[in-house]
Amino acid sequence: MTENQIANRIIGCAIEVHKALGPGLLESAYQECLFYKLGMEDLNVIKEKPMPLVFGGVKLECGYRIDLLVENKVEIEIKSVEALNDVHLAQTLTYLKLGDYKLGLLINFHVSLLKHGLKRVVNGL
Repeated sequence: MTENQIANRIIGCAIEVHKALGPGLLESAYQECLFYKLGMEDLNVIKEKPMPLVFGGVKLECGYRIDLLVENKVEIEIKSVEALNDVHLAQTLTYLKLGDYKLGLLINFHVSLLKHGLKRVVNGL
């Protein structure tokens, strides 16, 4: 499955989660529900994947974690904020670079329609 095919399935699942829960919950609630839904769709999902930082040739465990990693290809960063801003985009892009992933989805569940809270982030363009 390509990154785009995986992303399309993720977005469909995220929309279902948002329709069921609506806005206003904590990020952790959306993360757990999306993790469950993606697993029910037979997608390989890792939750809270540690993301080490390599500096000066040394691997440092700094506590960075990817919210969800799907099929070891698409990174998902989940937010529940009034508005996405540049730091959220930078965080997602940094995780893509650290993990050498091509595609990430930044999903803000604190919106009335989920399509207004979705942002595709591509590494290398």
